[in-house]
Order: sequence, then structure tokens, then C-alpha cells
Amino acid sequence: MSLTTAALTGTVLTETVHARELPMEAWMYGLVALIIFAALGIVTASYRDVANRHRAKAEAYAARHSGDGHGH
Repeated sequence: MSLTTAALTGTVLTETVHARELPMEAWMYGLVALIIFAALGIVTASYRDVANRHRAKAEAYAARHSGDGHGH
């Protein structure tokens, strides 16, 4: 092993010993993800049954377009 290889290996090994600290505790990442997924779940649930809120409009549209000849 040459002197250059030994020096580079030593440099790499000493740099990998020092680990970076996380900006917050590890369990906090799970809590943040849980809060985000809960918020997205609430948004998704808020769109539940939207079609039935406008039943009169949907029935009027279906009545107008039921015999349009497109085969749908």
C-alpha cells in the first residue's frame, strides 16, 4: 500500500467516524408523518358524499343527456 493510499484511507475513515446529529429526535419524524397523514385523511374525508349533495342537479343533467345517441 502506498503512502498516498494510506493517507486517503485514513482521511476517509476519520471523516466517517463523526456522525451528523439529527435536527430533532427520531420519534418526532414519525409524529410529523402521522400528523401530515391525518391532515390528508381529513381533507379526503371532507369530499365524501359530495355527489349526493347536488342530487337535483345530477338528476336534471342525466334527464337532459340520457337520450343523446352516444351509446353511453
